[in-house]
Amino acid sequence: MTGFLGFFLLFAVFGMIVCLALTTYRVVAGPTAPDRVVAVDVMVNIVTAMMVLLGVYYQEPIMVDTALLLAFLSFIGTLAISKYLEGRGLGD
Repeated sequence: MTGFLGFFLLFAVFGMIVCLALTTYRVVAGPTAPDRVVAVDVMVNIVTAMMVLLGVYYQEPIMVDTALLLAFLSFIGTLAISKYLEGRGLGD
């Protein structure tokens, strides 16, 4: 992909890499465990968006499918970790 759209997609991916670095700081320095869980969830969402943008840039639809799977698994994982931190079981 060439032209303005290709440049814009790569610029957006670079911006997401910067956001990923800032979110990594929150994971490391987060004062509480729920803050860290939310930061990891945001990181996964950023990676998902990057995969979609790179899938459009390289014209590979498998990357979009993989991004959807990653988002689904991240959602399930976040629910499980949140229930664990709350002190409830998975069946509650």
